Order: sequence, then structure tokens, then C-alpha cells
Amino acid sequence: MKLAGLRTRVIAGFAAGALALSASMALISYQVTRSSLLDGRQRSTIRAATFDARVISAGLTVDRPDIVAILRSLDTGGNRRALLHRDGNWYARGADPRAVDAVPDGLQRMVESGGQGIQLVRIDGEPAVVVGISLSPTTALYEIDYLRELDQTLRVLGWVLTLVAAVVAAAGAGLGWYATRYVLRPLRSVADAAEGITAGDLAARLDPATDPDLQRLTTSFNAMVEQLSRRIERDRRFAADVSHELRSPLQTLAASASVLHRRRDHLDERTATAAGLVVDEIGRFQSLVDDLLELSRGDLPVTRAPVDMADLAHRVVELRGLPPEIVQCGEGQRWAVDRRRIEQVLVNLLDNAVTHGGGPTAVRIVAEEGTGVIEVDDEGPGVNPADRTVIFDRFVRGRSAGARGGDDGTGLGLSLVAQHVGVHGGRVTALDRPGGGARFRVELPGVR
Repeated sequence: MKLAGLRTRVIAGFAAGALALSASMALISYQVTRSSLLDGRQRSTIRAATFDARVISAGLTVDRPDIVAILRSLDTGGNRRALLHRDGNWYARGADPRAVDAVPDGLQRMVESGGQGIQLVRIDGEPAVVVGISLSPTTALYEIDYLRELDQTLRVLGWVLTLVAAVVAAAGAGLGWYATRYVLRPLRSVADAAEGITAGDLAARLDPATDPDLQRLTTSFNAMVEQLSRRIERDRRFAADVSHELRSPLQTLAASASVLHRRRDHLDERTATAAGLVVDEIGRFQSLVDDLLELSRGDLPVTRAPVDMADLAHRVVELRGLPPEIVQCGEGQRWAVDRRRIEQVLVNLLDNAVTHGGGPTAVRIVAEEGTGVIEVDDEGPGVNPADRTVIFDRFVRGRSAGARGGDDGTGLGLSLVAQHVGVHGGRVTALDRPGGGARFRVELPGVR
């Protein structure tokens, strides 16, 4: 299962904390309010029942009292029901069997023993409170007070507190979103600087004055970038200096070897073979020096300009002596790229296909939703899956060293492809070509 991002976890934590706090406060508030309202209602019911007990007691002092008339004289309002249990019989103001059945047996035993009590009950799902008062050993008054209004009030209070808890949780999530946005802002600055450095902008730095609490991070990051920049510049300058120093003697060797090669017909067979090997190795050495020189210039900024990709591809194919029909490019493919770098990409991929892939079969150039795609197919045995993730690595010799087992080429061609594509913010991958062979795919974002 994919782990949620830091911002998501922080927002969820804020929301959960706010919900737990608001739910706890809502529950406590509900219980305190319910207890307070219920206690007040019970006291009111007890006072009313006590008053009614005096009235009934006074009415029962006469001979042959009319119990129903006495009960009807009570002011019970619309919520209370008065019941009189006398000599084993029940008396009420009206026929209401539910009221008699609602008097709990435990409360009856308590009242019959000469005491009084109160108990919460439910009558047909409605809450009510029953008060029992003993008037004499054979007479007891029971009053049922229905709590419809109180129950409705508590229901409304519960919904309100639930809504408040939900709003507080949402507010906590909003606070978490704002907090993460503020807290992660320095990390975004680091990410932006890192992306700039990856794209070749070695001048990218963090502002030490942005946040005093992050001064150590800022200082360490800037020091790391500064040291990296100096090392890259030192390596680039060394490669450039070595390449320049080697070009002059190589040109002299190449000229001398060329003379020997042209006179190979006047040499014996072994000497002619040796002269041919020398010419080949010098050519390879010159290619290596050229690749090193190109690598030393690889960290220079990208210069984008509109380039007709069809014309560029046909030109490269023609210069390599390849059939022009392998180029597959539609009309209007004008991309904003660094022409020198993309031309080098095409040259190196085609040379790689010729040397190690049995020759190129297709060069496709298309634009997919603003991303330029270049695909070069060959008809060789393909690329070992274990080598696909490292074949374009800068310090890996590429297919000439691992994938095909060959010894030709400098081993830097595909590294140059990765470098030129990388400074464009793109990526390059090695795939299987349908039907056999390999397919090298270059993706360049933002070409239009």
C-alpha cells in the first residue's frame, strides 16, 4: 500500500486531533446539559407531585370520597398523568391502561413500604419520569411526567454539537493545510534549487535570510552545491584541457598513419595489416577525444530555438550514409530545442545502431501532448533487461561494454545522449522493438 504524503498525514493528524477534541467537548457538553435539564425536570415533577399529594390527602379525609373527581381537580397540564393506587385498585382521570403498566414494579414496592421514589422509564418509546408518593399504608400517588419537549430539545442539541464537531474538524484540517503549506515552503525552495542544479544551473542557491531556524540546512546545502560546482568545473576543465592537448598529436599521428595506409600496397602483408590497425585505433582515439570534449561542454546552458526536426533527421541520416526512408516524421514538427545537442543525440543513437544493433530500421519523430518523442529502432538482438536501467548512466560504457559485448566505439556515445537529453529536462529509455531488436526512446518535454 502506498504511503500517504507528508502533507496528507499532517492534515489528517490536525483533522483527527480537532475531531477528537471537539467530539470530547461535545459529549461532555451534552452530558452536562442533559443531566442539568433532567435534574431540573425531576425536581419540578417532585414538587408538583408533592403538592398534588396534599390535595388528594385532603380530599380523602371525607366519607366516601369521589376519587376520580379529586384526580380531575388536579392541575396536571398536558404532560403529567396522575394515578392513585388505593386498596388494590387503580384510579385515573381517564381510561389509560398504558399509564398503569408504565409504573415500575420496583417503584411500587418502595412506595408500598412507606417511602417515595422517582424513576426514568420509556412508554411506547417516549421518555418519562414516574414519581411515587405514599399517602397511607393502603394509598399511593403516582405521577407520570412525559419528557417529550425535553427529549426533542436534547435531540436538537445533539445534532448541533455534532455539526459543531464536524466544523471544528474541518477547521482543524484547514489549519493543518495552512501549517503544512507554511512549514513545507522551505522544502519547496530546496526542491526548486535541486531541480535547477539537476537542469545544469549550478548557480542556484538558498537564501540564508529566509528562515533563521533553517540556517544550518541552508548553509550546508549551499556549501554542498558550491563544492559540487567546483568539482564539476574542475572535471570539465580537466577533460577539456586533456582533449585539447591530445588533438594536436593525434592529428599528426592520423596524418602519418594516413600516409602509411595509402601506401599499404607497397608494404608486405603483415606491415599493411598493422598499418590498418593503427589507422583504426587512431580513428577510435580521435572519436574518444571528441566525445570527451563534448562531455566537457555538456554542462553549458541549453540554447533553445525552433528546429525543423524532419530536416535535421534527414540531414543526419544522409551524412551517415543511411537510407532516407527510415525517417518517419510528419509535417510541422518544429521543436524548441538546442539544435547542436539534439543533432548529437541522433548521431550517437544512429552510430550505436550501426555499430552494435545491425543497423537502424526506423527513426520516428512525433509530438505527444507537448512532449517531443524520438525513437530509433535497430534490428539487433535487443538489450538485456538488466542493462536497461544503467545503459545511459554517465559512467557506464553502454551497449559496447555490456549489452552486446562488442569492442567498437568509445563507450561514451550513449552517455552523451543521456547528458544532452537530461539538460533538456527529458529522459531516455531502452526498450524491446516489436518484432525483435531494440528501441531507444527519447522524450523531451516542453518542445512546443
